[in-house]
Amino acid sequence: MPHINLLPWREQQRKQSQNKFATILFLVVFVSFLSMYMLSTYYGNLRDGQNIKNNYLSTEITQLDMRIREIRELDKKKESLQQRMRLIEELQSNRNLGTQIMDEVAKIVPAGVYLTKLERRGNTIHVVGRSESNNRLSTMLREVQGSYLLEKPTMQGIVAGETSSRLLSDFNMEFYVKAFDKIGEVKQ
Repeated sequence: MPHINLLPWREQQRKQSQNKFATILFLVVFVSFLSMYMLSTYYGNLRDGQNIKNNYLSTEITQLDMRIREIRELDKKKESLQQRMRLIEELQSNRNLGTQIMDEVAKIVPAGVYLTKLERRGNTIHVVGRSESNNRLSTMLREVQGSYLLEKPTMQGIVAGETSSRLLSDFNMEFYVKAFDKIGEVKQ
């Protein structure tokens, strides 16, 4: 028995262990690379899918931004048109105002009061004239207060004077035109 050589058997077992180790190592490396490749492919597909979704959302957002811009432009045009319509309505409602004022002034001036000057500045009407008596001027003030179109009469001065055969007083008076609403009716 002293001549039994166990070295080849050990050597063979060592080679088998090394082969087995190399095979296991190769399999572990292969499985690792395969799993890493599969994970990177999976996450790459997720990233690509997300990029596709992001691109779709970006195109939709740009389309919506264009629509919003169009809506804002339409709103500006609408506001401009509404402003023009309001101006036209206001002009239309005030179209006959001068005639109405003249008609109302003719109604409020009693007999014995003569107007020499009638001037309108905005909503203010300045009247210069002559009167036979102060009672007739009082009547005119009451008529202005009762008018549907005129308001706030203010007598600025009465100067007694003599012209021709009659005694006439010169006067200055001011009153205002009542504010109108959009329909053209006087506001109460």
